[in-house]
Amino acid sequence: MPAASGVYWWRAFGQAGDAAIFHVDLTPHAAREANALEWLDEEELARWRGFQHPGPRRRFALCRSALRALLCERLGCVNDRLEFGAAEYEKPFAVLRGSPAPVSFNVSHSGNHGLIAIADRGRVGIDVEDFSDRPDLDGIIEMVCGPAEQAELALTRGRAKLRLFYKIWTIKETLIKAVGMGLYMDMSEFEVPIAMRHGSKSGIIQLPNVPSVRWQIEYIGNDDFAAAVAHELDSDASARPTS
Repeated sequence: MPAASGVYWWRAFGQAGDAAIFHVDLTPHAAREANALEWLDEEELARWRGFQHPGPRRRFALCRSALRALLCERLGCVNDRLEFGAAEYEKPFAVLRGSPAPVSFNVSHSGNHGLIAIADRGRVGIDVEDFSDRPDLDGIIEMVCGPAEQAELALTRGRAKLRLFYKIWTIKETLIKAVGMGLYMDMSEFEVPIAMRHGSKSGIIQLPNVPSVRWQIEYIGNDDFAAAVAHELDSDASARPTS
């Protein structure tokens, strides 16, 4: 197993409020991939076998095993005792000794990059996207962006437009993932704070479908990828089982 052999493919990436962020290296690596499989339980191995292509299979194994290792360290438990449940909209949560564990987490991957966010309290979401060119960019912008965002993107050209779009998209994705409603939320119904669209790395937002909750947003992208993390503010003292 990775902790015993010293073969690691994740590293600390940063901190966003109370959430610790980790980067997972998803480049092809036979030894890491073999080592990762030792962390997975029978259900996870069945999921791994179900992927038809090596890329998705590799990303699942490396991200899931890294998540298991990090949660075991955080919770002070052995891997065999850690299980996962699923909330109403299929967002997973950790289970320890038959009860939801006091920790929130979220995972995202794109290309050769994976990101994991872990927090001891409050819901958390994370998203990462490679800066890949999109021939259908204008169509996606109409689907996911609000009026002010669309107007701003219409005035932006070239690489700057692509990077701004991905910044907006990852921030919205991370909020949707933090709430845990996935496709049940319409991205175009809320907008990224204008200060964040103009360069600020952080901000606070309230979503129309859950106006009582404030979310701390951090943009953590770099030259290689766009990425953002959302962490729930004003949460109760324990992590929510639905995270």
